[in-house]
Amino acid sequence: MTRSYYWLGLAALPALLGLGACDSGFSTRPPLTATGPAASFGIWTPGPNDTCSPAIHDAYSVVGPDAKRYPTWHPPIDPVTGCSFGHEHGRDPRGSKLYAVVGPIPFGYANEQLDTWDPANPRHEDHVGHKIEWENNVPLNFGSDAASSLFDIRCDVLVKLHQGTHSKDAFTNNLHELAYHIRCTDGTQLHITLLVAIGDPGQFERSCDGTTVVVGPATPANSPPGGGRRIIPDRTCIDQFVLVPPGQRSDFGVLHESWQTSFSLQRADGHGLAFLNPYFQVFLPSRFYDPASVNVVGRPIDVCYEVTPSGARAQGEECDQSTGAGTISGVTFDDPRSVFNGVERVVDINDNVIDNAQGPVFWFTDPFGKNGRTEAFPGSIRQFIAALDNTRGGLNVSGPTLGRNRDYGGPRVHAPN
Repeated sequence: MTRSYYWLGLAALPALLGLGACDSGFSTRPPLTATGPAASFGIWTPGPNDTCSPAIHDAYSVVGPDAKRYPTWHPPIDPVTGCSFGHEHGRDPRGSKLYAVVGPIPFGYANEQLDTWDPANPRHEDHVGHKIEWENNVPLNFGSDAASSLFDIRCDVLVKLHQGTHSKDAFTNNLHELAYHIRCTDGTQLHITLLVAIGDPGQFERSCDGTTVVVGPATPANSPPGGGRRIIPDRTCIDQFVLVPPGQRSDFGVLHESWQTSFSLQRADGHGLAFLNPYFQVFLPSRFYDPASVNVVGRPIDVCYEVTPSGARAQGEECDQSTGAGTISGVTFDDPRSVFNGVERVVDINDNVIDNAQGPVFWFTDPFGKNGRTEAFPGSIRQFIAALDNTRGGLNVSGPTLGRNRDYGGPRVHAPN
């Protein structure tokens, strides 16, 4: 019995784009044989609510372009044994039209290349935070029905971001692995993997009022500042909007994280080859920032049991569902009964600007998407950027939104997730 995958990746692009081997620099090759594990492989262990073994989990793997073995997407329940992993990675990528181009996504590949590019400053992420979303043939939104109807550009999109919403990591760490694949009817096409810097390290913006909350140093310590921002709830939001007087309803909408990216891929001379700014949003995560709590992590499920001296408490369906309207005591953050598990997410696909009219379509960048060259170098990642210039359109894309009304939970899915 095997669940392992072979990595197709960008090696499949020439045939799918109608390019010959001499056009692309690729030739037909057999699947790679793993030379050893990546740092991201084999790090998951079952918790008290999980029934799958590490061996079953590790069977969902793929050999990456560096010939190392990586974890990849798997369902929350193993279909062969019926055991539960307790976490989910979003939508099954095999339904995406881009899957034939990209193949299974190796989780942690950009992090692994950073180990070579800057070995003194590694950035490794947990396993459960890798989340996939995709949609086929979706129309781009240009801000108005008239503009969107006039251009009628449709795209296949497949994205994966490491968006851990159960630990303290993102309070300070702004580097998160992104795999981003898009193919549109106007010729726009990108297949990129990198560590994207989302906002500034060491801080985030409070979800309920936009205040910058400074927390502490990031890992790596030299994490670069990035565009965009990470919007995360904290204890102030809980005290103001969740713990409410008798007779009022809590506003659980403040338990909403929005990771808004804004980044570019650049040549070694600084010329921007592509600019993107997708947003990744999570509802009802299992954590908020609380400087008074152990490891500065507060748990929304614990707030369901709080009563302030004035009698304020959390009141609403979210707590009622998790605690049986208060009849079930001691539900912990990793209990499958808690709805605070981050299984509801959406991705906003915004601008996909390309300035690469003269090509080539294949570039090698460092793990941050910079220093783009036409030849590989230690720690580099091969990127595909269409030979296109779509910078003169003057229209900003503001959608579509992927994942609406999807819930990736289940009776045995729970935080950490």
